[in-house]
Amino acid sequence: MKEIKSIGFIGFGLIGGSIARLLRARDASLDLFAYDYHRDTPAPGLLLALSEGVLDRITNELSSFAGADLIFLCAPVSKNIEYLAALKEVIPGDCILTDVGSVKGNIEEAALRLGLSRQFIGGHPMAGSEQTGYANSSTLLLENAYYILTPTADTPAWVRDYMVQLVESFHAIPVVLGAKRHDTLTAAVSHLPHIIAAQLVNLVRNSDDELEQMRMLAAGGFKDITRIASSSPAMWQAVCLSNADSIGEILTRYIDSLKEVRNAVTARDADYFYRIFEDAGTYRASIPNGKGLLNRFYEIFIDISDEAGAIATIATLLGANGISIKNIGIIHNREFEQGVLRIEFYEEEALKKGKRLLAGHNYTLYERS
Repeated sequence: MKEIKSIGFIGFGLIGGSIARLLRARDASLDLFAYDYHRDTPAPGLLLALSEGVLDRITNELSSFAGADLIFLCAPVSKNIEYLAALKEVIPGDCILTDVGSVKGNIEEAALRLGLSRQFIGGHPMAGSEQTGYANSSTLLLENAYYILTPTADTPAWVRDYMVQLVESFHAIPVVLGAKRHDTLTAAVSHLPHIIAAQLVNLVRNSDDELEQMRMLAAGGFKDITRIASSSPAMWQAVCLSNADSIGEILTRYIDSLKEVRNAVTARDADYFYRIFEDAGTYRASIPNGKGLLNRFYEIFIDISDEAGAIATIATLLGANGISIKNIGIIHNREFEQGVLRIEFYEEEALKKGKRLLAGHNYTLYERS
């Protein structure tokens, strides 16, 4: 197996920065560098990584990647393909190319078309945060997260084995899949839910009247199941276009299932409705609570009395103990919820600390399963 000593990054935000931090912690002797397309004003994240010693150098020239042993493409999906084409004329034949994009089929096709299929292995770390950029990167971001690897038919065994071992060294969980299978899975459990959430919100918006009573009553359960509709429009536009075939296939199956529901509504089919809710409940209960394709929400619900300063008291208690709150508010529509006050945290550790603290002050807490 070739010794990997020089590792380059194109795109250096939350994911790329977290990988670089992990690599630096793993081996201080590695040569880690990143590309900056800003020629006049260097990117702040890259300068910060340089000052922290995570990166050894920054380059404005793709020709600098000629000596790289491994390259992580961490830019948006379409840009990664452009960089792949540009790197073909620069890198040696034994340089490993990988990416971190959420769609794998199109970049694998590009690698095949460019004659880079022996060097390329797709990657998709299933981790992220609403706090983006290198400044929010962490050696814990990939901890116990699935990291999908999609070798091509031509990827040598040593490249696949090296990447599996590297992912394991990050304390992530490697899963080896074909690119097509990956895109089908993500279309079903990530891409389609975002589309459904967005369209459900738009349906309610377009069905409301001037009194906006739908919007008023939509708090609670409706807002929770559609929260992912607030994701970046530009990012999800790119995802939908990049994974159009797989999304189209799974959308067809979903539309067919909705037609079944419509027919059951017309027929007043009691058995059908009992069965779909029973089957869905049973299957959902079997889904683990670990990191998956959709970001988890770290939240608790609390019973509080209706008195002045009740919310402020809780917020002050958490803040005084160094626990940051992402969101806090009263739940008015509690038809399917327990707890008057909802508190959302940025990360799991803050949630755990908050629960211990509030329970220690005799607050009644609830969690959603």
